[in-house]
Amino acid sequence: MSYVVTVETRLPDGAVVLDPLQQVGTSTLLEHGFDAVEAIEGPDGIEIDVVETIVAVHPGGAILKVFVRAPSLEIAEHAVGSVAADVLERSELLADWVVESSEVKLHIDLTRESLEAADGPDAPPSDLQARRAQHAARSADAVRTAGDGSGARGEGGAAAGGGDGEGAGDGDEGGRGSGDGRTADHRAHIRGLAPRLSSFTPASFHGEEEPDERAHDAEGHDEREHDEEAPGRGAEAVELAAGALVYASDVLIDELYDDVQTLADEATTVADCGSELWHLDALPPRYAGTYDELFARRFLVTAIALTTRFTDGSFQRLGCLAEELVLKLLVEQAHATLDLYGLLDHDTAEALDRFADGVYEDRDFEWLYDDSTEDADEDPAYEGPGVTPSTLGGWFTPFGDDRYVHPYAVDETAESDPGSTPSGHGAAGGGS
Repeated sequence: MSYVVTVETRLPDGAVVLDPLQQVGTSTLLEHGFDAVEAIEGPDGIEIDVVETIVAVHPGGAILKVFVRAPSLEIAEHAVGSVAADVLERSELLADWVVESSEVKLHIDLTRESLEAADGPDAPPSDLQARRAQHAARSADAVRTAGDGSGARGEGGAAAGGGDGEGAGDGDEGGRGSGDGRTADHRAHIRGLAPRLSSFTPASFHGEEEPDERAHDAEGHDEREHDEEAPGRGAEAVELAAGALVYASDVLIDELYDDVQTLADEATTVADCGSELWHLDALPPRYAGTYDELFARRFLVTAIALTTRFTDGSFQRLGCLAEELVLKLLVEQAHATLDLYGLLDHDTAEALDRFADGVYEDRDFEWLYDDSTEDADEDPAYEGPGVTPSTLGGWFTPFGDDRYVHPYAVDETAESDPGSTPSGHGAAGGGS
């Protein structure tokens, strides 16, 4: 059985946070440490294969995604946690670091739904395409429910079912919820995740902050604990939007990993892939023929790095065009999460849109989806601020010297040939 074990490590108490150069060095040490581990010996001599390790270092520590094959979830968690502690101990510079957790991140609500439906008529399909079709049908049902007024706002401010207090999923024919109690559970769980989006304040969902003023006042003092709600904006809608982004981060990363595995198994590109994909086929379709396994790995690492900065308090600005595309997928996933659980209404949707507007510095990347500009790579008429042929040649090139792009993903040369196909680790993903 394959598992993705998330290991969270941190600096020892009292240590000074890592600067950007130290973060790169730490990432190299951790990657080399795990590269030396091909297998782990578990209880009774059981061998656990280490398939891959992805490292995302932030100022206060690191998050690792370790992909293993193990006979059980518990064995996978224990074995990876032990190896992580050993890697840190063997590295003189990281010997005092602390392993805070080693666990397989389960999506609690989806797991509960699967267990309740096991062997029953509502059991989720094993086929990936069928599951996506089921999800799409549920989303369509939610839109129709909202349109006929049965998804009116309840006392809490988020979608809480019909105007008579009954849950939108009373009939439960589509498998969506089973009344107010279940919707309330989803609401409480997602709202509880909101504080983890620590790089942002409630005002980030009101469209009132400039990117570099997001967490500090003019004198550099942290204002996260002193923000007040803007007039007319419900605190619950803000918490649901923030919590949905945290929840969606885990879903997005897990599903992007599935996409990487699919391309690797078929040794193909998105354009020629015969299997269903979660997200990579939602990137600009004109370049689908060059979205190969290497590109997918770099895009996955970029997603991990961006969502890590969102939740560790270090985010300032988007680092590259690939991060703009990751944010687009993340916000769409957050919308889908709220919709799936009957929590998407006008206020939560608007909060997510205002959040995205505040993080994006412009929307020039949307030009990549415009089929009418398909030949713009060679047409100088399209040159301009943020929309140039060179942009297509460096999706992983930092926007500036002060922008962060993960070392694994970053382009080794900023001046790549925009018409070339990505080949090798430093090739431009978007020149594809």
